[in-house]
Amino acid sequence: MGIGGGIFLIAVGAVLAFGLSPDMWEILNINTIGFILMGAGVLALVLAFAMQRQRQHRDTSHTEYVEHRDIGNPPPPAR
Repeated sequence: MGIGGGIFLIAVGAVLAFGLSPDMWEILNINTIGFILMGAGVLALVLAFAMQRQRQHRDTSHTEYVEHRDIGNPPPPAR
């Protein structure tokens, strides 16, 4: 989902939780849905930051092996 999706969920949840009256609809409690969306948004933000940090701090050391041969003194020929 990412950082943008988490912020979007928090914003929509805040509008539903604090901007609308709770008795607007009789079937669903809009305030409860807003708090659930805000919680999901916070969870999405935490997971996005954790995944981003994990990608940045991955230990990616590269080792290069170079083989040098000294051909100035070749070994004696095999008999």
